[in-house]
Amino acid sequence: MTSPQQTPSAEPAESRTIVHVLRHGEVHNPKGILYGRLPGYRLSVTGQAQARTVASVLSGHDITHVVASPLQRAQETATPIADAHGLTLTTDDNLIEAANDFEGLKVSVGDGALRRPRHWYKLRDPFTPSWGEPYLQIAHRMLAAVNTARVAAVGHEAVCVSHQLPVWTLRRFLQGERLWHDPRNRQCALASLTSLVYEGDTLVDIVYSEPAGSSDPTVTGA
Repeated sequence: MTSPQQTPSAEPAESRTIVHVLRHGEVHNPKGILYGRLPGYRLSVTGQAQARTVASVLSGHDITHVVASPLQRAQETATPIADAHGLTLTTDDNLIEAANDFEGLKVSVGDGALRRPRHWYKLRDPFTPSWGEPYLQIAHRMLAAVNTARVAAVGHEAVCVSHQLPVWTLRRFLQGERLWHDPRNRQCALASLTSLVYEGDTLVDIVYSEPAGSSDPTVTGA
């Protein structure tokens, strides 16, 4: 169902709708913390360039609706796309980053919060997970956001800007895969597109592409 490195364009079929779920670009995060839903985390210079690249790639697409997570980095990633199509950017709280008990801390192996025994209890259940928002809850709210966007752009294309874990959880849910996973294996690069192709109300394809290039899914702050 996935076709790496392709960005689909809508066929001239009235019933076909494409919802591009876009991960935000690189974030300015000099302290290397897990910033989660903390305010004030903007795109880096590289992230701004990535946002412009995606906007350029999508400039010829039939995009009629652009919506983003309320967080600054998602809003800044979405803005060039909305501007390129003369659209008003809207916000959907369902696209927000996953809640995480390690928010505001360093979590890299060897020098972060995971070295401290008081945090180990948070890791007791990797399947829900115990350290944050349940995967199933993430999947359901992301699907709600996608369905809202699909209805708003029926017969055309929409862009939903979100975050790595929510995008990857949504994809696994739609592909019928277990939601718990190894974060190092996420196929969701910075400014990547996970494009959901619908015929009517039926999802018929998922196409993944990296218009801004690849990135390391394990880099904190990416």
